[in-house]
This record gives sequence, C-alpha cells and structure tokens, in this order.
Amino acid sequence: MGAMPKRATHAEAVHAAIEAMGGTVAVARALVEGGRRVDLEGLDRDAAALCAAVMALAAEEAKALRPALEALLRQVDGLTAEVARH
Repeated sequence: MGAMPKRATHAEAVHAAIEAMGGTVAVARALVEGGRRVDLEGLDRDAAALCAAVMALAAEEAKALRPALEALLRQVDGLTAEVARH
C-alpha cells in the first residue's frame, strides 16, 4: 500500500490561499492594463476571509507568512494604481 497523502496544515492552506489570491490579482491587473473593467467585490470578500484565516493562526505561523502577505500587498497596491490610471 502507498503512503497516505499528507494533509495540509492550516498554515499551509492559508499560504496556498495567499498564492492563489496573488494569481487572481495578477489576472485582474492584466485585464485592467488591457482596458477591461473588473469587478473587485469578490476580491474584497476573499481578502477579508484571508485576513480572518491569518488571524486564526498561532503567532509564529502567522509571522512565517509575512513575506507572502507583503508580496500580496505589493500586488494589490499595483492593481489599485492601475485601476486609478484607467
């Protein structure tokens, strides 16, 4: 029998969600740069859920996610600037 697949920890799942949101933000920015309008309401909702998930982590786990969160913030700031230009 093969080994059971490893279950992701909550911190790993939150990190994956941060990465996924980064992808969503990148797509939204590309659309805006191409002159398309995008609805960011879903992104706001996902960001709120992501913040709640980070807050539920132990301090050390949350601290380990800081670089990924800071990278996501830079992406969101870039999207915000791009939306303001259009």
